[in-house]
Parts: sequence; C-alpha cells; structure tokens
Amino acid sequence: MNRSSRCALVVLGLWITCSAIAGTTNPYVGRWALTLPNGAAGWLGVTEEAGKLAGSILWGSGSVVPVNDVKLNGDKLIITRIQESRRRDDKGQPAKSIETITATLDGDTLKLTTVTRRADGSETAPGNLTGKRIPALSARPELAKIKYGKPIVLLNGRNLDGWKLVESRATSGWSIENGILVNKPVKQEGGPRVSYGNLRTVAEFEDFNLKLEVNVAKGDNSGVYLRGIYEVQVSDSYGGKLDSHNMGGIYSRISPTVNAEKPAGQWQTLDMTLVERHVTIILNGKTIIDNQPLLGCTGGALWSDELKPGPIYLQGDHTGISYRNIVLTPIVK
Repeated sequence: MNRSSRCALVVLGLWITCSAIAGTTNPYVGRWALTLPNGAAGWLGVTEEAGKLAGSILWGSGSVVPVNDVKLNGDKLIITRIQESRRRDDKGQPAKSIETITATLDGDTLKLTTVTRRADGSETAPGNLTGKRIPALSARPELAKIKYGKPIVLLNGRNLDGWKLVESRATSGWSIENGILVNKPVKQEGGPRVSYGNLRTVAEFEDFNLKLEVNVAKGDNSGVYLRGIYEVQVSDSYGGKLDSHNMGGIYSRISPTVNAEKPAGQWQTLDMTLVERHVTIILNGKTIIDNQPLLGCTGGALWSDELKPGPIYLQGDHTGISYRNIVLTPIVK
C-alpha cells in the first residue's frame, strides 16, 4: 500500500467516525458537481437508506437517470451503469454495454475513472473526471423581502448585440425579424448534417427575475437556461400530463404543479425568479413551480458549478423557436 492510499484510508476512517455520530457511515453520500472527460457538466447524487446505496447521474446532456448499482469496495465507490443500444445481438436482444465508474475521495473532491465494456467484450480506454461536493442548500428565500435593481432589456429588437453563440464553430440560425428573435435551424433533406448553435448573453448574472414571451410551433422544442446551468423547458406540450420535461418544468428535475401551457403557435409568457439555488416559475400567469430548491445542473449546462454567475442561454440546436420582450431584473443583495 503506497503513502497516498494510506492517507486516503485515514481520511475515510475519520469521516466514518464523525459520520456515524451524525447517523450516516458513507462519506460519498451527497450531491456532486462533475466535470466530465470532455469538459461537459455532469452531476452525481448518492443516497443511503437502511444501509443500501442508490444513485442518480447526469452525463452531459439529457436527463438525470438512476444508475444500476452503487457499492463501496474498500475506500472506493463503484458505480455501474448498463446501457442498451438500438443494435440487436444474435438472439435479437438489445446489445448492452456496462460502464463502471470508480470514485475515490479526497476531502470534498472526487477523482473518478470510467471504463465501458462493450457488447462485444472490448473495453474503452479509461476516462478521467472530477467531482466537487455541492454545499448544502440554504433555507428557502423570503421572496417578499427581495429587493430588485433596474430592469435590463436583453433584446433590443434590431440586432443580436449583447448575444453570442455558445458554440463558436456552430452555425447560427438566429436572427431578428420584425423585432422578434427567431431561430431557423434549416435542415436540408439528403444534405450534410448542420450543427446549429445555442445563443447566450455576453453578460453573466447571479440572482434575478427574467420575463419573456415565447412562441412554440407544433412539435417544437427549446429551453431557457438560467445562469447557464438550469434549463426551463420550452416545448409544445399542451394537453400533456404534468412532467418535468414539459413546458415550464426544470428539465428532468422539477415538474410543474399545474398545467398552464397554451396550444402551439400562441405567444406564452414565462416569469422566472432565481434566488441562490431556489426557483419560481410563473407560466401564463399561473405559478407552476413555487420557490423550489435546485439540486444540481440540468443537461446541457455550461458548467456544473452552481455558485458562479452565468448567462441566460436559449437552446437553438433542436428546432425553430421565437422569443420577444426579454427583460432581466437583477436582485440586489
């Protein structure tokens, strides 16, 4: 056993001793902000109930999903994810790959290595990533006592001054038409695939209220990212069930409590307040998320650090969308 391994075991032992007093014996339990091997934002949540570990993970894009297995092996945490592909094996079953993520603890920092065993038995080269423990949430803010600064008009109705693409090499489908911000990601049938970009403000913000109007065509999809990390879903979900993937939800994290969408093709209003790590969403005049805690970033986040300022960014890599009257009012601390 080398010196670093002995030190890790000593730290683990001290943590277990202290945690036992507090009612938990696992130092990995908690929420972790991940930086993935490609630099993208991720998230890991580990819980323990009746001595059994469970976990959920966000891997860059998409939704927060449960993992298949979480266990301790000495001073290491072993996380297993089983993924099915569309390809079928010789028995007609979906081909499965098994990803194993091994994590070690150094204070409030995780060092993780991921290896995937493919369906054919081959393995990927190890990928390295890091994680930082997410601090505990503060109490819910008293919204009635919040003080606001001067409103900032983010869209001037003439050009895209104050905005830029998130991905510098992407194609822009964004333009101003009759004072409206419009995204038209044109896809030519049979032509080469074009990667269209998301649009963000150059300025970055901390806590604020953001109001805007959005028009979603039939079947279309976009999103408004608060501080560049929390996606408020924008989609044609009129008539659907309550779901975090529907209009006004915090994507894959917080579902609306009431349906307030309008049918596709109509202008809709979003009134969003972000205070520290609590969010309130008012859709078309109805409060659908009321001062709820945010447990971590959402898919497509610019980074996983929830404590730094960030831009407003609009998702434009999916379908067309139209926005207008975008006004941000900062909260004065």
